[in-house]
Amino acid sequence: MELALRHHGRYETFVHEAMALPPMRTAVVHPCSTETLRSAVELKEQGLIGPVLVGPEHKIRSVADAAGLSLAGIEIEPVEHSHAAADRSVELASTGKVEALMKGSLHSDELLSAVIRSPALRSGRRMSHVYVMDIPAYDRLLTITDAAINIKPDLDDKRDICQNAIDFLHVLGIAQPRVAVLAAVETVNSKMPATLDAAALTVMAARGQIEGAIVDGPLAFDNAISIEAASAKGIRSPVAGEADILLVPDLEAGNMLAKQLIYFAGADAAGLVLGARVPIILTSRADPAKVRTASAALAKLMAERGRMMWRNEIGQAG
Repeated sequence: MELALRHHGRYETFVHEAMALPPMRTAVVHPCSTETLRSAVELKEQGLIGPVLVGPEHKIRSVADAAGLSLAGIEIEPVEHSHAAADRSVELASTGKVEALMKGSLHSDELLSAVIRSPALRSGRRMSHVYVMDIPAYDRLLTITDAAINIKPDLDDKRDICQNAIDFLHVLGIAQPRVAVLAAVETVNSKMPATLDAAALTVMAARGQIEGAIVDGPLAFDNAISIEAASAKGIRSPVAGEADILLVPDLEAGNMLAKQLIYFAGADAAGLVLGARVPIILTSRADPAKVRTASAALAKLMAERGRMMWRNEIGQAG
């Protein structure tokens, strides 16, 4: 189904910025489907990544031959199966041999479990997922978190999820993002835990426990993205109608919201996992090429930020 709505090309700025940087050495974990292998080849041709294909070599080459894909100049790290591919990719990342991980044709849990088991890749924060959405009907990029990893996050988890998204938007040049903590209503209700968490996160931001953003909640979805809806209800909020980040109550709410925006509102949704020592590109088989490109570009900008922080630490130590 083709929608009449037009995209605003909001990915273009950061994609061009990422393409200007050297290719990011990336472990592509178990690229044993046509879609994932084609994506790795195309991202290499765009100069975004330098792929290291980690998986059974005979399967990878068989898929490439069947799809007419050239693997010339692409490194293959042979392992026996998907579990081994996840473990080897994590080892490459933990030793600095790759700067990012990219999910291939294996379950997300299989890859993320391997990351969690690695002390070298854990950052002290809970890992979380962001969808960076280009929605034709909204006047800016909108980040939704977490719609893919944390099933039922508690307050401490939500603090990490929120801070991950804030730090991420700083990388995109948004110095003080506006975070709407979503619930079904915009008032605190003791029988609705999401409203209690939202109120607590708002106070945590005011007290410096969450840094670098304006945080407000609880806000219902309409109030978060429409100043008119907020005004009609008499809501005074520095976030209403101008949200950059929507922090959802749980995975089910976030997943449904993101997919409704994709299929009913014509949105694009680039995906990335944050909170580990390296960015993790997590895309779907249904994602169009431009979304895969945007996801890799976001990961590349995060990796560059990591390099800059490392250089700063070394400079301060010296």
